[in-house]
Amino acid sequence: MMKILTKAEEQVMQAIWKIKEGFIRDVLEAMPSPKPHQNTVSTILKILVDKEFVGIKVFGRQHQYYPLITKDIYSKSSIRNLVKGYFGGSFSEAVSFMVKENGLTVEDLETLLTQLKKAKK
Repeated sequence: MMKILTKAEEQVMQAIWKIKEGFIRDVLEAMPSPKPHQNTVSTILKILVDKEFVGIKVFGRQHQYYPLITKDIYSKSSIRNLVKGYFGGSFSEAVSFMVKENGLTVEDLETLLTQLKKAKK
């Protein structure tokens, strides 16, 4: 099972997925405002390396970071974990919740169903 990331870790991962690879200044530039302090991002990158989400290429005293896991794979795992943890593994209960709590319309559901049918072909 894939490890779950904190919100701060996810924000750094989003930046890394966006830039594909880069140094800490590149990661910071890719992050939305307000940007965290460079030391904070450096600490989060170390955690992501330990969790095996990010790899490092060493160039002297500088480190270039790159993703070890794709955004797609992480998204799939996160959704599965969310549904398992909050909805007892039932995707239909998760969709029912979204309809009730987030105003998901019948049209939205029909569009989703159409997309799912196309994807299965």
